[in-house]
Amino acid sequence: MECKEQETVLVKGWVKRIRHLGSISFLLLRDRTGVIQCVLEQEFAGYKVDTESVVEITGKIVPAKQTEFGIELLVQDIKTVSSSAPLPFELNKNSLAAGLDHILNHRVLSLRHERINTIFKIKSKFAEAFSEYLTNQGFTRIFTPKIVSQGAEGGANVFRFHYFGQEAYLAQSPQFYKQMMVASGFERVFEVASVYRAEEHNSSRHLNEYISLDAEVGFIEGFQELMDLETNLLRHMFEAVQSHFQKELKQLGIETPDINKIPQITLSEAQELLKTIYKKESPVGDLDSEGEKLIGKYVQENHNSEFVFITRYPTETRPMYTMPNKDNPALTDSFDLLYKGMEITSGGQRIHEYGMLTESFRAKGLQPEQFSAYINSFQYGFPPHGGFAIGLERLVYKFLNLSNVREASAFPRDCQRLIP
Repeated sequence: MECKEQETVLVKGWVKRIRHLGSISFLLLRDRTGVIQCVLEQEFAGYKVDTESVVEITGKIVPAKQTEFGIELLVQDIKTVSSSAPLPFELNKNSLAAGLDHILNHRVLSLRHERINTIFKIKSKFAEAFSEYLTNQGFTRIFTPKIVSQGAEGGANVFRFHYFGQEAYLAQSPQFYKQMMVASGFERVFEVASVYRAEEHNSSRHLNEYISLDAEVGFIEGFQELMDLETNLLRHMFEAVQSHFQKELKQLGIETPDINKIPQITLSEAQELLKTIYKKESPVGDLDSEGEKLIGKYVQENHNSEFVFITRYPTETRPMYTMPNKDNPALTDSFDLLYKGMEITSGGQRIHEYGMLTESFRAKGLQPEQFSAYINSFQYGFPPHGGFAIGLERLVYKFLNLSNVREASAFPRDCQRLIP
């Protein structure tokens, strides 16, 4: 709320709290910009209104050193626009004393809570800073279909549905399309959009619909360029959040990571560390969630970093478009990025040669003919390229030390929740 002293203004918002002290009442009014104290005297003292009701207030701005902004509103007129029913939980506490399901079932109301509201302002700033940085680096924002004929990531974790007599899928990622846009002459592209995974993981780290921050770059020399790009990008994103939410982050007790150079460990090295130090066996060609947490702990203790790139995943565990390493084709020029012991990014260099890509599809047991719209585009001059995708909710979840990734989604979709 931007107001000048002695100015008469009309303000509209929600009643955060009202207190009656004999011949005077104090009403805290909240809108998207913050909270202002409104003083009700004379005929307005004792005004009856329930917390979270919507009101309109006309009044004069006067100085008040005891308030946060040094001003308050002397009420000249007040009108209740919409009354609130009894609340399912108390909103005027530092945290909501309710279970996550109860909070999500009353999501519109819970989003009014100051701390919860801040989560989504920070989430918005991350997405804005992602877009801003890449735009300034010559990237073009793209908009790709979410109704597709094939899953881009392979496997069975796709949502199938009937589409005018055909079988269609919800997109697991914009992977095929962002590659094709690179080859269309745009060279550098990004997208901020929903992706869908039909995984029956009812865990604190999984969502079936989430926001993916995707980037794809043409004319790269190798996948190290992609990790350098993401490092610089994340530094910009965190600096933007720190700059805009310094007060809120201090109240939440959150420290912004100082990203300089992110350490890199090959998958085989990570698996050996887990086995040697923590007596932990890993699945073939990957890390499980416990392994990610332990590697996160190791990197924090030994490299003083909350981030680590895990590189050189085996060909057999990566998607069909992933570039094999030229010195050891059993491995790929790919990476995952772990943040506080959780994967938030997957990326790498892609195959750009038509023949190699066709053979890679066949090696994965896939019929290239079924992906012809994608594969055929590689016949017309395709540059060396690669990219990555950041899971936005996981980034927010780990940054703010939330207890569940659902807290980072305004209206989460998991294997049990379709409403609100």
